[in-house]
Amino acid sequence: MSGVLGLFPSFSGVGGVERSGRIAWNSVASAWSGEAHVICYGASVLPRDVTGGTVHHAGTQAMAVIRASSRKWPVRLILVWHIGMLKLLPFVRARGARVALFLHGIEAWRRPSQATAPLLRNVDLFLANSDFTWARFLEFHPELSGALHRTVHLGVGAPLGGAPAVPADPPSALMIGRIARSEGYKGHDAVIAAWPQVLERIPGARLRIIGPCDTRDELLARTADLQVEILGAVSEEEKERYLAECRVMALPSRGEGFGLVYPEAMRMGRPCIVSTADAGREVVGEAGLAVDPSAVAQLAPALVRTLTAGPEWDAWSQAARARYESRYTEKHFRDRLLSALAALL
Repeated sequence: MSGVLGLFPSFSGVGGVERSGRIAWNSVASAWSGEAHVICYGASVLPRDVTGGTVHHAGTQAMAVIRASSRKWPVRLILVWHIGMLKLLPFVRARGARVALFLHGIEAWRRPSQATAPLLRNVDLFLANSDFTWARFLEFHPELSGALHRTVHLGVGAPLGGAPAVPADPPSALMIGRIARSEGYKGHDAVIAAWPQVLERIPGARLRIIGPCDTRDELLARTADLQVEILGAVSEEEKERYLAECRVMALPSRGEGFGLVYPEAMRMGRPCIVSTADAGREVVGEAGLAVDPSAVAQLAPALVRTLTAGPEWDAWSQAARARYESRYTEKHFRDRLLSALAALL
């Protein structure tokens, strides 16, 4: 008995949990001997980049419970890709299996529900996407400070050949992240508030915002005459083009457990503006600037600096690409994950 069972929230979508989940599951399913099964929510049609194991779809919580309890699972490892999926553990029949839980971000930075809290005692290995996420998790679970834990930084893509693309003129800042009324932490309000000061210094500068948005009309009204483009959801090809054209990825979020968009930008040799309030500093390091997103007096000058060509920008660009290539490729992520899971077996 040497197989693996995955409990994943979804393989669809463009968020960090889903994208890293696809990479993680393919890696684990291909590396493990024995059977590989995964129970996940979402559409029955898999994304083309999910290739590993047997997928058991569950459109509802009740269906997920039925799937989990439908059989005995001949596995040694249960990989839970989101803390919310722990609720399936009591229904999984897999005698002797070890449990690894991956902690992604803000969903782990709060007190657990009464149903979830006792299930944390069944976890043999905690994986976190950043040291910041693990530290925040322990604020609510100090009793787990001695638990087996590994930080597994995420990664995406492969290094690009040749020199980085030359940013377009006029210079642009890019933001990638969903905009929802219920989630106001990504930093859009802060960047928009600082943008008039940016235009005073760089009159032609543009701000481009990519991602699903349920407040489009309000944003358009707020940003009239500010040279802000609300682009909504775009294809991967379009996203790559906008990354190549921009001078800076500006996402001073207050709630990133990691932030896959930062390595995506660094892969292109683009510096990033991150927040002092989350894991952005840990990921970006010297490849950009960290600011207090509530302080326009900090954010506006940071935007101006990263939009301005010259030796300082060139140094950031080189640092960004070097940091990505040495830490945050998809291969780095796969190797870190498999090495961490090997500690259980």
